[in-house]
Amino acid sequence: MAKQYDVLFRLLLLGDSGVGKTCLLCRFTDNQFHPAHISTIGVDFKMKTIEVDGIKVRIQIWDTAGQERYQTITKQYYRRAQGIFLVYDISSERSYQHIVKWASDVDEYAPDGVQKILIGNKADEEHKRQVPKEQGLQLAKEYGMDFYETSACSNLNIKESFTRLTELVLQAHRKELDELRGLPRAPTLARLEEDEQQPLGSEDTPKTCWC
Repeated sequence: MAKQYDVLFRLLLLGDSGVGKTCLLCRFTDNQFHPAHISTIGVDFKMKTIEVDGIKVRIQIWDTAGQERYQTITKQYYRRAQGIFLVYDISSERSYQHIVKWASDVDEYAPDGVQKILIGNKADEEHKRQVPKEQGLQLAKEYGMDFYETSACSNLNIKESFTRLTELVLQAHRKELDELRGLPRAPTLARLEEDEQQPLGSEDTPKTCWC
């Protein structure tokens, strides 16, 4: 049976509990939004295939728990990520301040060259805003990251941010992509498929979409 994608990448969503990581994931993969907040336990994942520059990319997106008690579990996944979203809630100054901690964890545990994007989520809650957009832009600039304000509720910049991180990962793996264009498969990237069926510590089926 012919493969339905060319390469597989693993992306990770990081940020405090309640910033909307699960909602971002479910809006992107299933175009669903559920306002009720149910905290992620440990780590969950969902899959989606998109096409970027003529390459069919299978994205395995990991949604991590933000609570401190799960940090030991979730840090196991940092080293296996090619791209990471650092997410805060624009209506929570506390979640924004904690981005520094999340970024420090990424520097310590994630592989060199991992691609990162800063996300200011819940942009639809303008009336509750505590973090000015300019503040998010400045922090992203300091870390050398792209920046998006998003809303899973209104579907603002969801596709754009996930597509952009995928593009950055593809650019970072340009050598392997050149091989892909000349060979049936790219060996370096294809090895990621080893765990696609049984990811670390996951349940047998991907998560359902409740935020």
